[in-house]
Amino acid sequence: MDDYQLAAALVREAGQLALLMRMAGLQSQQKTSISDVVTAADHAAEAYVLEQLQRCRPQDGILGEEGASVQGSSGRTWVIDPVDGTYNFLHGSTYWCSAIALKDQSDVLLGAIFQPEEDKLWLGGRAHPASLNGERLTVFHDNRGERNATPAAQLGAATYIHPSWLMDPLCAMPWHAAATSAAALRMLGSGSCDLGRVADGQIGCWFQHSCPEWDWLPGKAIVRAAGGAVDTVRVNGLEWFMAGGTTAVRELRAALESGSVA
Repeated sequence: MDDYQLAAALVREAGQLALLMRMAGLQSQQKTSISDVVTAADHAAEAYVLEQLQRCRPQDGILGEEGASVQGSSGRTWVIDPVDGTYNFLHGSTYWCSAIALKDQSDVLLGAIFQPEEDKLWLGGRAHPASLNGERLTVFHDNRGERNATPAAQLGAATYIHPSWLMDPLCAMPWHAAATSAAALRMLGSGSCDLGRVADGQIGCWFQHSCPEWDWLPGKAIVRAAGGAVDTVRVNGLEWFMAGGTTAVRELRAALESGSVA
């Protein structure tokens, strides 16, 4: 298997394992808040991916949300999110996924996202056009460039912010400026599911602060492989992440910067 085939197989198998475990019944543990939880399925899915990567790519490093950490010798690292959207997963929503990215020392190389209950597999990277269930994604490649030129004010934006952050003006001000620049807001609880839908056109654009690599790199690779734009900007000490068409991302960045107190 090449890296893309391996990534696709791993997210599909991890997602299916998590789903089977949920069907059998799960307990959860709170991490940082009541909405930041982890289940045995998160741990089991990550352990499965870790084992397969150590067997198939023994020279590569591995980093997982639930603690997997392997120092490789190749200069490449696999970044694992066994269940993205665990709060949704635990409460019976279909809006969760398994995601994986492969990065080198300079940037992300590929991403794969699998949403089991909707049987959606997004895949893409430097050497592979973005696809959904094997069909190439073309929303950013129309001849007129309309999606890349569409302003944020004409697009729905997906985002996420924990309620406690809205009490901090340094976070709330840039978030509010970006949120009010869009035509509509969606807060669905899985950044990787959101980013897959930015790549396939279901969601217009996306922004969020303080994303760890496992929440950002899989979707970043796929959106970029689809022809979309990605960006990051630091405002009031927080790193903000954006994806969408070229114009929308530029406008989201400007809106976030307008909330700076510096």
